[in-house]
Amino acid sequence: MLSLSRFAARGLALRSSRALHAASQPLNSVTEQDLAHFAKILPPSSILSTLPPSSVASEELHLYNSDWMGKYRGTSTTVLKPKTTEQVSEIVKWCNERRIGIVPQGGNTGLVGGSVPVGDEVILSLANMSKVRSFDSVSGILVADAGCILQSLTDYIAPHNHIMPIDLGAKGSCQIGGNVATNAGGLRLLRYGSLHGTVLGLEVVLPDGTILDQLTTLRKDNTGYDLKQLFIGAEGTLGIITGVSILTPPAPQASNNVILALPSFKNVLPLYEIVKRQLSEILSAFEYIDRTSYDLAVKHGQGRALSEEDVEGAECFVLVETSGGKREHDEEKLNNLLEFLLEADEPLINTGVLSQNPAQFSSLWALREGVTEAVSKEGKPYKYDISVPLSSFQDVVDGTREHLKSKGLYGDHAVKYVVGYGHVGDGNLHLNVVANSYTPEIQAALEPYVYEVVASHRGSISAEHGVGAMKTHALKYSKSDVSIAWMKKIKQIFDPRGIMNPGKVLPE
Repeated sequence: MLSLSRFAARGLALRSSRALHAASQPLNSVTEQDLAHFAKILPPSSILSTLPPSSVASEELHLYNSDWMGKYRGTSTTVLKPKTTEQVSEIVKWCNERRIGIVPQGGNTGLVGGSVPVGDEVILSLANMSKVRSFDSVSGILVADAGCILQSLTDYIAPHNHIMPIDLGAKGSCQIGGNVATNAGGLRLLRYGSLHGTVLGLEVVLPDGTILDQLTTLRKDNTGYDLKQLFIGAEGTLGIITGVSILTPPAPQASNNVILALPSFKNVLPLYEIVKRQLSEILSAFEYIDRTSYDLAVKHGQGRALSEEDVEGAECFVLVETSGGKREHDEEKLNNLLEFLLEADEPLINTGVLSQNPAQFSSLWALREGVTEAVSKEGKPYKYDISVPLSSFQDVVDGTREHLKSKGLYGDHAVKYVVGYGHVGDGNLHLNVVANSYTPEIQAALEPYVYEVVASHRGSISAEHGVGAMKTHALKYSKSDVSIAWMKKIKQIFDPRGIMNPGKVLPE
């Protein structure tokens, strides 16, 4: 006769076995019956489907089925656009019962295929959930729907003298829910930290339709497990974020930036040490741009180009930003820094150009932010967003170029450029390989080579873009077998039927 504890353990094992069996079965496609049920939850204008009775043209779903680079493409027949958390809950509950896969989608600005289907899953767009729920100008705590565009939130709090703690090149179209789901980094991480620190609470619809309301506005809450952290960076595989509570910092009273031309990459780290020491509390960004990245940005009209004299002999560039409380104080610090750098016995820089007005400030930033667009205009970019030691940035870029040359793939008819740029302040290198087209030969040459290089430095295969569909097979280069096993256990607990963003983050 089984004891109660043994019986309970056996029951748990049986349930786990059944759940694993269910999760391994193929997901179901949307049918006309499902569409009829969704019509009870949403108005006709919030349902796009190629199935009757909607029968929209498949071209109308192209925007949702493809990423912006055209690299990943799904075959979803149905896009649902709820306006409320309750509607999301009802949709998810039905999909869970019917074992229909769901892909949560924000602005669809990701780079790793995390927000597009791998098959014909339902696309659940958060675009209609775009209300600011509250803002406290004293504490700086903002509560907003997940579908709010980052730029819209920036504009909303600007009159209250606050800024968003993240700033991204895609801020005009990315959504705060997607930012949190991917733990987006961006240009302000050096100053304000990651979203794991600035997000105070989340509202999440779990895979069975349950609404998990942890939308707290408390900065300190030390009661048990901090469940919200599981959803930050989970890329929609554990639930759908529908609301975000986030701490926004006061807007700086003065912002300045300067671009520095360096004769050699080996000067970047000593320069960073000096800049940190001399600018101290007002340092808000330290961005690295290699010479090829700079030249491409200038070629495609991104931002303010330096004079030919300024760039002569420069191997790379650094953009430094300060954000402080008094313009005169900050400008004095920057001028003292430039004077110190230029008058050193062995100067670390060739020259430096300090912005003189808001237009020049924006133009210098446009030069850095425009590298991504410039690279895309040159061809088809293979993008690797990695964390490696700062001292290895140039070695990784040069090593990748030499590796492609050894394979006979570097030249006008295959790979045109290998460039590097990124956030020195947080060890994030953006390694971009620009090719004429995406080909199996280039892909095979780059992977697993790039991931093996990252692993040799005990780095991360994804510093801020996420894993998505692109890097599931490469997770092992950043995470141990034990870590991956426990990630799978967490996924199994939350989503035993395997409906949430299938094919993303975790290897099959």
